[in-house]
Amino acid sequence: MSDEWSTFADRIATHAQNYLDGLTRLAGGEGGDAVLPLLLVEVAQVSSAGAQLGASQDVILSGNWEPHLSEDPDVDPLRTALAERLGPVDDYAEVFDPYKDTSVTPYRLSDDLSAVAADLIHGLRHYRAGRPLEALWWWQYSYFNTWGNHAGAAMRALQALVAHTRLDVAEERTTV
Repeated sequence: MSDEWSTFADRIATHAQNYLDGLTRLAGGEGGDAVLPLLLVEVAQVSSAGAQLGASQDVILSGNWEPHLSEDPDVDPLRTALAERLGPVDDYAEVFDPYKDTSVTPYRLSDDLSAVAADLIHGLRHYRAGRPLEALWWWQYSYFNTWGNHAGAAMRALQALVAHTRLDVAEERTTV
């Protein structure tokens, strides 16, 4: 594996771990009233890593197969904690694919955020097992197939929530 791929894997692994650490802390109650803008920052930062994966050349594994890993850890406790923390703003509407399927679909931020976490964890397990190319392949593949869509949808929803909190309050202040 080239030094370039190794450096890239290190960078993506750092983004992935930072996202997981931040998400876990926020799900656990840190951040207070700033949970929504802090979640927006976490998703935006990991989305930057996803964009780098999307812009790089395709990662091709030797033999075109992924080495087997044991079962991934369960992210449901994280999802449940996020759902409880987000409460009434957990549910939102999204267009899944603006080019192929323009119907509005119900989504949950807690599902989106934990789906991103699950894919990042899977890649981190390859990375920590000393298989950085497999980790890159997984992160790139799953970015295009799952976590990129979930991160993008979550970012749009979180940006809307943060905007409403700021702009709606500003409108109330100016009308008083």
